[in-house]
Amino acid sequence: MTLKTPLTFACGAYDRTLPLMTREVTVDGVDLNYIVVDEPREIFDRMAGGEGFDLAEMSLSEFICRHDAKQNPFVALPVFPSRVFRHSMITVNRKTVRKPADLAGKRIGVPLYTMTAAVFQRGMLQHDHGVDLSSIHWVEGATNAATSHGDPTAMPLLKPVDLEKNTSGKSTGDLLAAGELDAVIGTSLPLAMKTNPDVVRLFPDFRAAEQDYYTRTRIFPIMHVLVVQREIYDRDPSIGPRLYKAFEEAKALSRKRMMRLQTLSYMIPWMIADVEEQERIFGGDSWPYGVEPNRVTLEALVTYLTEQNMISKTMPIEELFAPTT
Repeated sequence: MTLKTPLTFACGAYDRTLPLMTREVTVDGVDLNYIVVDEPREIFDRMAGGEGFDLAEMSLSEFICRHDAKQNPFVALPVFPSRVFRHSMITVNRKTVRKPADLAGKRIGVPLYTMTAAVFQRGMLQHDHGVDLSSIHWVEGATNAATSHGDPTAMPLLKPVDLEKNTSGKSTGDLLAAGELDAVIGTSLPLAMKTNPDVVRLFPDFRAAEQDYYTRTRIFPIMHVLVVQREIYDRDPSIGPRLYKAFEEAKALSRKRMMRLQTLSYMIPWMIADVEEQERIFGGDSWPYGVEPNRVTLEALVTYLTEQNMISKTMPIEELFAPTT
């Protein structure tokens, strides 16, 4: 009997990867040890710190920055475990900000300036609403704690940005409620939204805003990418196509379950309506893997990273990923 290669894989317990955890889907020639880590920052920090896993989901912006700096110990496959529209995660103090244009010249909190969510949010505000990012003063710190956001080892910015660390002893959410910040962007909502009526979303009907954004731009923001330790890939490049095939199969199985509406697979009471709406807007699979179906989103991210002084130049998208066939 041929022995399988044991590999550790760190990822959230997502529906599109769950069949790999249950082993309903397997990777040819691999004994995959799926390790559930629901805090992505922990995965990124451990991978970047050299004490990580054989393969994992990874911040897409961090991967691209490492690639640009030629300090990249990972190989990426065009598998995207996490993608999220981020209009819903922009909160403001309505005393000073009522519409996107009001953000110009303001103080805005962000958990980590280089995080992928913030890159997409800034890119959307600049390109879709004309916000001058150079006029903004950024305050970096956790949204709901008076701490930093994890222990990141992000690549340094290539040009100075008007950015300071939050050393106030308050969370950025609390600073927003107190009027010391005008907005907070990122991946979570300030707890102050529950107690302070002035802390509100910039886009109250964010679902309509995000649907309109996608319909016009075809951008569905990608947060995380699948990466393999380079030494593992270099030892046997065939691991790339084998992993890609398994992740596609896992996603297809999950999609099949989602489409089976006799019994709901998820605790979403109006899931039938949601699925029908999703099919109409995306015209089928809303979560494609591969380079070509994601070209518009990937090229937008590379553009934003260049404009936001995080990479030196734009690059062909194909350059970022290992062959999958």
